[in-house]
Amino acid sequence: MENSWMGKSIGIFEFDNMVACLVAMDAAAKAADIAIQGVERNRLKAGACVKIRGTVSDVRAAMEAALTAGSKYGTLTGKHVIPAPSEDTETAMQATILK
Repeated sequence: MENSWMGKSIGIFEFDNMVACLVAMDAAAKAADIAIQGVERNRLKAGACVKIRGTVSDVRAAMEAALTAGSKYGTLTGKHVIPAPSEDTETAMQATILK
């Protein structure tokens, strides 16, 4: 991820299967000026958690599009927007992205 996204809002969503995650990521990327920062398979290896970055308004728009699109193919298991991540959150995000 480019350093220009550091400090930008974070959007996180998780679906129970990879098809729903991929459809959701595609919808998010097309809906707003965001970057997909990372994708992590969940513990059961069926679904995944997706992390996106951008301005608050772009992340919210992308999340709305992602959740609508992904919900047609799977069950949403979690979602959240962090408008202004702390420095510790940034550090933790980098640790999970690079593993």
